[in-house]
Amino acid sequence: MKHVKQGKIHYLQPSWGEFPAVRAGFTTRNGGVSRPPYNSLNLGFNTDDARYNVDGNRSTLARAFDLPPHQLLTVKQVHGTDVLVLDQTNPDLSHFLSVECDAVITDQPGIMIGVLVADCYPVLLYAPGKKAAGVVHVGWRGAAAGILKKTVQAMQVSFGCNPGDLLAAVGPGIGAHKYEVDRQVRDAFRQGTGHWESIAEEVALGNWHLDLRKSCLLQLADAGLPAAGLSAADECTCCHRETLFSYRRDGGKTGRQLGFMILG
Repeated sequence: MKHVKQGKIHYLQPSWGEFPAVRAGFTTRNGGVSRPPYNSLNLGFNTDDARYNVDGNRSTLARAFDLPPHQLLTVKQVHGTDVLVLDQTNPDLSHFLSVECDAVITDQPGIMIGVLVADCYPVLLYAPGKKAAGVVHVGWRGAAAGILKKTVQAMQVSFGCNPGDLLAAVGPGIGAHKYEVDRQVRDAFRQGTGHWESIAEEVALGNWHLDLRKSCLLQLADAGLPAAGLSAADECTCCHRETLFSYRRDGGKTGRQLGFMILG
């Protein structure tokens, strides 16, 4: 992925994110107005940052892509597997802020859909032929419960997308070397999507390093996406203090970056 500057903001762009028909990427923490510890482009309302700062940051992001701020859609993420389907024109997307789900799919052009993260993984899905897009918030609960496969299936049902034609990008998240989990997480994966032996390394009795990035890639492959259509950022949120927010590194006092998509 390459680093791109758009207006005042900086973001990571997947190789297919600059197609004429789509704009896609993962914001960094720089280019906004929020003060420490939320400095500076905090896009999440679910923090103790001042609301007017977050509003200003979201406006800066939207206008960098020539969109009015009310055309930026995020939802109330709850670490579940529900998918919001947006298949009709909406004059104002702000009311979706209270909708509880962790993925959004759409075929509507001219709006920005996004998921907020600060260690969890943002995943973008794009169907060029069907002109459809999806954004997914993947923490360990969502990964174990199969949110990525459910989102791919929702794109099949709602927009006729063939998984073999989908492109996907996994954004920055916490690296396995910084992400230690316990038996609760292990049991959830063993009962759910699996791949535990491939994505976890035991570091102490009852504790493992979990590679959530690898889990995302394996689950996308399981959902039918070809390897050639998958890409992933190398950056670990916990290790890149200057460019990325990290909930675990900063003890919860931090901002949120966004994985976003805009259909042309």
